[in-house]
Amino acid sequence: MQVKSVKSAVSGLARVLRGARGRNIIERLSAPAFKNKLIRKSLLLYLKENLRRGNYNAIVAGSRPRGVKRDVGWAAWALLHSLDRAMEEGRLSERFADRLVEVFLKDMVANWAERGDISESFRKRGEKGPPGFLVISPAKACNLRCPDCYAASGANPEKLSAEEFRRILKEAKELWGVRFFVISGGEPFLWRDGETRFLDIVEENLDCLFMVYTNGTLIDDSVANRLAVLANLTPAISLEGFEAETDARRGRGTYKKILEAMARLRERGIPFGISLTATSQNHRLLLSDEFLEEFFERQGATYGWIFQYMPIGRKTDLSLVPTPEQRHWMWKRGWEVIRKKGYFLMDFWNQGTVSAGCISGGRHTGYLYIDWNADVYPCVFVPYAGANLREIYARGGNLNDAYEAQLFKALRRWHNAYGYGKTSPEEHKNWLAPCAIRDHFFMMKRLVKVCGARPADEGARELLENPEHEAWFREYDKRFSEITEPLWRKDYIR
Repeated sequence: MQVKSVKSAVSGLARVLRGARGRNIIERLSAPAFKNKLIRKSLLLYLKENLRRGNYNAIVAGSRPRGVKRDVGWAAWALLHSLDRAMEEGRLSERFADRLVEVFLKDMVANWAERGDISESFRKRGEKGPPGFLVISPAKACNLRCPDCYAASGANPEKLSAEEFRRILKEAKELWGVRFFVISGGEPFLWRDGETRFLDIVEENLDCLFMVYTNGTLIDDSVANRLAVLANLTPAISLEGFEAETDARRGRGTYKKILEAMARLRERGIPFGISLTATSQNHRLLLSDEFLEEFFERQGATYGWIFQYMPIGRKTDLSLVPTPEQRHWMWKRGWEVIRKKGYFLMDFWNQGTVSAGCISGGRHTGYLYIDWNADVYPCVFVPYAGANLREIYARGGNLNDAYEAQLFKALRRWHNAYGYGKTSPEEHKNWLAPCAIRDHFFMMKRLVKVCGARPADEGARELLENPEHEAWFREYDKRFSEITEPLWRKDYIR
């Protein structure tokens, strides 16, 4: 592409962005425009040039700290770069591209401002707005038995019924305007209730996008063929590293099945991601050029998520949690990967600036987590239920009643005080340490006790009561704060 034509397109695109608002932007950048190579390249160049010049206000409006706007800009550039590569290499089918624009850009972004009644109802409650998405684990059962898994795995009968699953999705759409659902487990592709299987539920909601955390072993040809037709589900496949690391935790032969699943998805133009559990032992491997190039370049992953090992679940091992120093290294290396390689690889703790801090508790643009027993939690990694939907439904309530649970309301107040509700950069507290339970353990412990939240299991109960855990968190939070507070003040608040 000629430089002159790109610059001309960038100039025209800038005029569109300056002159259009809300839905007009989306209408002009519709599916045909998104699939236009020149427009995509122009937008990428527009983002990159403003990032290079430090002109972050051209990308992100509002009163967030300058460093936060910078991080959001780089994350947006990496996401668009990854989607552009997927289209260039034929890893994103036209059918999926159309659905992505129709659901994500049109319904989730453009129409969001038009959901006046929904937004107004939340403002009357003193909230900024409704949650942006839901995470649902419809079944506890899994065909693997990974050590330390919070879902406990195995052939477990606990699950949502088809009626419950459908009702949760329906209420989230109607009451909150949600069009994006994250499905976890157990293994989601194992869920069924009577004759209704998981992909039947997905097919009933073609006006939504689903991201599914899966071990990948059940994505055979028939599943892949159906995913290609539905074009509204992207799998995020779990890995621990290469074959030796993955099979050591997930079982012999798992890695080979994962690569076979990725090949099927690639051939059908179904975008997929990788889900990585980073520990004190494997974090350097997961962020190495060798590993990332294997999965982003050769295997064709479009995106990736890093979950740092958290001490919840069965037989937790505190030594596996990345140390504060290792986490700091991961933060630096993670942003290097995003900026230099253009991979959309997000660490839920270290890239907390991109999401404006912790997104738990049903915060506006954030989420709540619902498990196989219809228990409702602030987050997948905060194993203390603030409500139960079966109980709420039995007394005639709905999803809004779960949202109003005391634990979630208290947590949202903490979010606002910590920075999300602030209007000047100097009022924002350290979003390099955003996690409500890991970085602010004693605050979360107090809320759980005051609000009477119910531990998910004995492991969660022990997490609050074991003096060894308490001492560990005290030292961890103190040391990580010592490392990141100077960085936050110097590189973000200025």
